[in-house]
Amino acid sequence: MPIGVITNALVVAVGGIVGALAGDKISNAFKENLNTVFGACAMAMGISSIVLMENMPAVVFSVIVGTSIGLAMHLGQRIDRAGLMMQKGISRALSGLQRAGKEQQELAGKISAAGSADNSAVLVTALVLFCASGTGIYGSIVAGMTGDHSILLAKSILDFATALIFACSLGIVVSLIAVPQFLIFMALYLLAGMIYPLCTPAMINDFKASGGILLLATGFRMIKVKEFPVADMIPAMVLAMPVSYLWTNYILPLMG
Repeated sequence: MPIGVITNALVVAVGGIVGALAGDKISNAFKENLNTVFGACAMAMGISSIVLMENMPAVVFSVIVGTSIGLAMHLGQRIDRAGLMMQKGISRALSGLQRAGKEQQELAGKISAAGSADNSAVLVTALVLFCASGTGIYGSIVAGMTGDHSILLAKSILDFATALIFACSLGIVVSLIAVPQFLIFMALYLLAGMIYPLCTPAMINDFKASGGILLLATGFRMIKVKEFPVADMIPAMVLAMPVSYLWTNYILPLMG
């Protein structure tokens, strides 16, 4: 049973709801400082994955080429537009209720306000952090293959608090991120039986290192040091394992 996948999706949904309801009761200073801590945690998780890297040229190549593909496809803009569509859909649904109370109307207004440029950037960060982190993807594969859910359960602890803080500014739209997150992680969980046997330890470590770079870039975005194109970097994780395999089995022997 995919306990880790289900738990991770549930904590994001619940955290988003709690944050949307408690957003006005939490001071901006508290949210700002805690978000900075979350950024540091994301960076720490990224560094812990990067140090596992076994083939640096393969990882660097994957990140650069993957990011170039993402930029050429305007992947970040596509994710941004998808997030805005989610926001507008929820806003229309709430405003369309005939007996919408004061709290629902305020919530709809908050979601509509989330369509600003600043909040759109935050939404992209949230989507990538929850749905495309190396820890979540790798944890889903490990859980599906070995039944070890510890990675996803540890990630869930951070995701609950992170979803809560994100929802304070973005509203309940954060809860809906649990849907694509669940679908992605569940697909990986189910496909793990086919993926994992094809992977060598070096391929897995290089995959985790690529995800770690994305997490590190995400952390820098969260602490507002540099706006890395994190969403455009996602294709790097698709390239990481095949490039690692080619490097280890074909390029290195030629160099030797």
